[in-house]
Amino acid sequence: MKLKLKSYQEQLKEWPQEGHHIMAQYDEEKVIVYQSYRPEIGNFAAKHQYFGGAFKRTRMTWIKPNFLWMMYRNGWGKKPGQEVILAMHLKREAFGRYLSKAVYSNYQEDLYESKEHWQEEVKSSSIRLQWDPDHDPYGGKLERRAIQLGIRNEEIVAYSKDDILEIEDISEFVSEQYLFVKSHELHRLILPEEKPYLPKDIEVSRRLRLI
Repeated sequence: MKLKLKSYQEQLKEWPQEGHHIMAQYDEEKVIVYQSYRPEIGNFAAKHQYFGGAFKRTRMTWIKPNFLWMMYRNGWGKKPGQEVILAMHLKREAFGRYLSKAVYSNYQEDLYESKEHWQEEVKSSSIRLQWDPDHDPYGGKLERRAIQLGIRNEEIVAYSKDDILEIEDISEFVSEQYLFVKSHELHRLILPEEKPYLPKDIEVSRRLRLI
């Protein structure tokens, strides 16, 4: 596995405790994002290094750069249909493009001229943006907000193949770490190393409420 790992308790001391933050593992080339799928889709993607087969490009697909938010959503890979957990090494340029094009799932009075204007933006958007409560390893809500991005239309075509550098199946790693969660041994829990991500475009950061 190529992800950089670090103790959960060490990271907990460094992470912001509240506010809107894109917590992610990234460098100049890539940003790691996560998804969970049923084996038919997940195994195909890991084997062929792109999304095809039973993957439907006509449906919106949601990516999460925050590992623990993904674990909350898929129940550490125990929810039916989410058994195969993938880590996508997404081109940083692509992730930045998604953020720049993202339209909020909920109406934001200070960002859109009117509710009608926002509805038109949502209707024509290829990227959807949603902020949700982040969660601890046990699934408890935190004050910090976590981001997820919905991808569709022409962007899902690019995402499924061209925007991804590598796809890793991390299901076994997740199962191993979940044992420490179940046994309440968080001092043994190891997670992908994450830190707050800021877009290079300051206007995008403002719109996303990151600054």
